[in-house]
Amino acid sequence: MTNQDVVVSEMGIAAGAALPGGPAGPAGGLFACRSAAASMRQTYLDLAAAAVAARSASCTSWADAMRASSPTRSSRSASDVDEFTAWVRKHPSALSKFEEIAAKSRGKKIVMFMDYDGTLSPIVADPDTAYMSDAMRAAVREVAKTFPTAIVSGRCRDKVRNFVGLSDLYYAGSHGMDIKGPSSNPESALCQPASEFLPMIDEVYKTLVEKTKSTPGAKVENNKFCLSVHFRCVDEKRWNALGEQVKAVIKEYPKLKLTQGRKVLEIRPSIKWDKGKALEFLLESLGFANCGDVLPVYIGDDRTDEDAFKVLRKRGQGLGILVSKCPKDTNASYSLQDPTEVMEFLLRLVEWKRKSSSSSLMIRPRV
Repeated sequence: MTNQDVVVSEMGIAAGAALPGGPAGPAGGLFACRSAAASMRQTYLDLAAAAVAARSASCTSWADAMRASSPTRSSRSASDVDEFTAWVRKHPSALSKFEEIAAKSRGKKIVMFMDYDGTLSPIVADPDTAYMSDAMRAAVREVAKTFPTAIVSGRCRDKVRNFVGLSDLYYAGSHGMDIKGPSSNPESALCQPASEFLPMIDEVYKTLVEKTKSTPGAKVENNKFCLSVHFRCVDEKRWNALGEQVKAVIKEYPKLKLTQGRKVLEIRPSIKWDKGKALEFLLESLGFANCGDVLPVYIGDDRTDEDAFKVLRKRGQGLGILVSKCPKDTNASYSLQDPTEVMEFLLRLVEWKRKSSSSSLMIRPRV
């Protein structure tokens, strides 16, 4: 992998400093992406082999996985309610436990990370119409004024930036493979560790569009450094056939891997980079990597967000909040049920921070 695979700029440090509470990080911090890229080649063969092994699973297992990752909403039975109640005891609501979260946040520099689909906007049938509400946008704007804030999404960075419509944020698209700072530094691309895969991704995109034409409701989305095959509007009886079509295409590209999300199949480069790596890189860029008084807060709803939750657990520092109305295996500590609860939590967090800051100023002794 050449140096061209990772695009970094010293302007990224200025972008980090421009964010609220974001000190300029050490010069070495900005090159975390370059260091990670250098190590990718060493682990690439193992990752590619693992991807090939995963693709050898039967089509039926893929369909089962598609169903497991995309539960159909229906009325809950008594046993379902009991299961959810037990799950919430293990992953309590971030709203009901807000005072506990506030206590953990006291004296800490909060850094906010949020997914987009299913977290800031509702999941909709057409991914091109996943607009966030004006009220949510206003809430995110207040969060960005108060804390360093990043949106980490599987979407193309430009697309999620257009959906959110706010400039003073970091945007990490393509599951963190395309990171850019606030628009005050429009030429500063912080990290693009999968640049060499762009021609391959474009080629696979064209092939998948053609192959999936026979499946009504299927939609292929080009997210620049990764692809999404949405099957939310596909009859469940056709999921097997769709999975087989996608697998047949990806089989010819051993450098790519296939995973599942909420009614979506994801095609990504087989490199050791994900939302967790993006979180670590952004903390490094902001100068917070080795700070004991920083508290990263990550809110997300999908399987890909688990990589970030795992990083927070491994660090023993930070809060993971899963957005879900049904029990899921997760490394998150807390939960919220939907974007409406996410908005309420964000507003409460901003209000708490402002009140606590005002109180600190009022009791500061005179000198």
